Amino acid sequence: MLNVNVYNMKGEVCGSMELSEKIFGAEVNSSVLHTVVRAYLLNQRQGTQSTLTRAEVSGGGRKPWRQKGTGRARQGSTRSPQWIHGGIALGPKPRTYKVSVNKKVKRAALYSALSSKVANGELIVVDNIALEAYKTKEMVNMFNALGCQKEVNKNYKENGEKKSHNVVVPQKALLLLENVDEKVVKSCSNIETVKTTLVNTLNVYEILNCEKVVATKAAIEKLEEVYA
Repeated sequence: MLNVNVYNMKGEVCGSMELSEKIFGAEVNSSVLHTVVRAYLLNQRQGTQSTLTRAEVSGGGRKPWRQKGTGRARQGSTRSPQWIHGGIALGPKPRTYKVSVNKKVKRAALYSALSSKVANGELIVVDNIALEAYKTKEMVNMFNALGCQKEVNKNYKENGEKKSHNVVVPQKALLLLENVDEKVVKSCSNIETVKTTLVNTLNVYEILNCEKVVATKAAIEKLEEVYA
């Protein structure tokens, strides 16, 4: 049985919650994770890059000089690839990068990603997130109270000497909500290290690309209802 603490917005423990073994206790399959993340990133590409070949560049219809007797190399057009303003040889053309992944593979990757967060202690469950107004400061205080911070060593110079000191910086966090809460979403939009998402739009890349997953209790329950 997987049990995690449930916190309030002040970072205080206010209860516990049992997680589904199927979703949050699965074996982490790195091969499946790689396949799904690669497919996701490829599907983000528009594939609209395009260059003009020598047939598509305007001009160049006239032979620049006669074939023989000039001492120069023979040329048939001023729009050949070796000329300035000429066409591009073997350049990119519009194409699709779309990669399809089976539904079972996607689901297995989602289970692996969520399980890895639980195993590493990077899943934080919050009882409820509610704001009375649009307040970014309240959301920042909540993430700080939940421990979404880390110490990093930064180097600096003082009087020509190299020194270093530890600095506390915010971690990349993914806020998982059950439904759209405009006040919460807009309050988090000004926080550079925080991204908000919903249960029905959750993907493997977002989970792996953050250091902490902060989810509401309702979002976890809905996630288990849909996938378990």
